[in-house]
Amino acid sequence: MGYAFSQVSVKCLEPLFKATFPRSPRVMMKACGERCPVRAPGILIFGLVLTACGWILDLTSMLAPNWRTIHNITGEDPDLILFQGLWDICSYHTSSDVVCKEEDDEYFDHRVVGTAQRMMAGSLVMTLIGLAVAAIGVRCWTVKPTWTGVCLGGFVIVCSGLLAIMPVAWYGYLLNDIDSPSEEIRIGYCIFLGYLGGIMEVLGGFFLFVAAWHHSEKGHETETSPQLATTWNPWQITVPDVSGGVGNILNSIPNGRDSQEDKM
Repeated sequence: MGYAFSQVSVKCLEPLFKATFPRSPRVMMKACGERCPVRAPGILIFGLVLTACGWILDLTSMLAPNWRTIHNITGEDPDLILFQGLWDICSYHTSSDVVCKEEDDEYFDHRVVGTAQRMMAGSLVMTLIGLAVAAIGVRCWTVKPTWTGVCLGGFVIVCSGLLAIMPVAWYGYLLNDIDSPSEEIRIGYCIFLGYLGGIMEVLGGFFLFVAAWHHSEKGHETETSPQLATTWNPWQITVPDVSGGVGNILNSIPNGRDSQEDKM
């Protein structure tokens, strides 16, 4: 009797509450119109994250004073190590701390050092501009990204990555030709960071190009239907007036004792 009562109660109360829910993301996007928040393609997010990581590596490479290290300096303690970068020179000794702000006019006057300073700074600025343009083109708050902005941002990012690789490769090529107080010269970790950061920026911009080509040429863009582009509320619940229908609902519930007598 309890099961029959609950089953009939649910059937009677079912028409009182009506809730509509989206059946699929495509239907939700069509119903939302042009300003429905959706998830951007994963390749776009991967390209932006890869570019940001490359920018951090290039920034570290430009600021850190370790483009090359000088050992066994003539007339100095054999344990003394000289770290030379684009903006600063530091000396390290086992019996003392690192001392920076070392002066070396011949080193900083070399053409590769001054050119690398300007190119690395320009690369960092270009990467920020490309990230801003690409992020605006992705537009995660709308259904359809602006692929023109994505392509433009990717092009700027690729150019910035190449602009970072060029001074690093040039400095590494002329590593032993730059004026040095010793003949024992070793490559610094900033060269590897500059290479890695530039390559990551080039790949990040390339992924943006691939995403734009894949979604625009293959027709993966979601078109909004003018008939379905209406305001949509996922929790739209309609509760009719039940003041006059409660008695009818209670009367429609069968009595368990009467039903048992009818079966007998």
